[in-house]
Amino acid sequence: MFIYGVRLSTSFLYMVRICVISVLFIMILACAPANDRQEIRLGTAALGGAYYPLGQGLSSLVTQHLDGVSMVPIVTRGAVENPRLIARGDIELALTNADLAYFAYDGQRPYGEPLNILAAGALHPSVLHLISRADGEISTFQQLEGKRIALGAAGGPTVSLARLLLEAHGMSLDDVVPSFLSYSDGFSQLGDGNIDAAFALAGYPAAGVLQTRATQDLSFIQIDSEIMAQFIIENPYYYLVDMPKEVYDTNMGSTLLAVPNILIVSGNADADFVLGIVGSIYGNLQQLQQTNAIAQQIDLSQIEHLPIPLHPGASQYFMQQ
Repeated sequence: MFIYGVRLSTSFLYMVRICVISVLFIMILACAPANDRQEIRLGTAALGGAYYPLGQGLSSLVTQHLDGVSMVPIVTRGAVENPRLIARGDIELALTNADLAYFAYDGQRPYGEPLNILAAGALHPSVLHLISRADGEISTFQQLEGKRIALGAAGGPTVSLARLLLEAHGMSLDDVVPSFLSYSDGFSQLGDGNIDAAFALAGYPAAGVLQTRATQDLSFIQIDSEIMAQFIIENPYYYLVDMPKEVYDTNMGSTLLAVPNILIVSGNADADFVLGIVGSIYGNLQQLQQTNAIAQQIDLSQIEHLPIPLHPGASQYFMQQ
């Protein structure tokens, strides 16, 4: 090729093209926004429950409103495992039940030693669904002896609470026939008549209950009021909620045990870091509540009743409100 009367070799032209392409590539990279966001992980649970979609919403708030940070929800084995993941540094934040947070903080069963976790905020309540078929013979907790009961996943939060309730009634897991099924499978088995009762510590309305209620009349299993009152005295991280009959279209409502869900962080987490996370979530909570029914149940008054101490960064945020 000739340019201005000068013959240029093919190899020379090839090198020119390579140089031009390289310069253009460098210019494009220089103009592109830097992806310097810090990625932090929020431990949730399996995909079928309330934790994961709530975790998606919380993560979105942090990513939108906290500069330089991107939060991603992580599928975990759930509320029991999450305090361990925090303590090991595998994740930065997590969701768990208030009772499990206390057990972990204090080193009680199912945790072998105290874990270095602190609270970062209050979330929605989980209520203990004690459900039987309306045409069955079980209406009170005492009648569960010797019966087939679905208790959720082995090692899950429902099992821990069921064990405490059985002990309050002078029984243990050896006095029932437990089945460790997912909530959806447990209530499906109840509808089919393969078990006598199904338990679920979950936000409401629980999808598994709704699905079974579509084809089968259900009823709440009642706990004696005196036993319930004494149980709460001995386990102050639980409280009572009234479940209207309209929620599951049952013949009558019921008073159910509830436990707050809380956001936890490592006790070693930086105070400014936690302050930013908490502010981006609770300062924009109404945004999430417009689209998430579980988030609408978040009661910030529960901040004063958390069973473990608030992290200093979280405490600073809530003191400023």
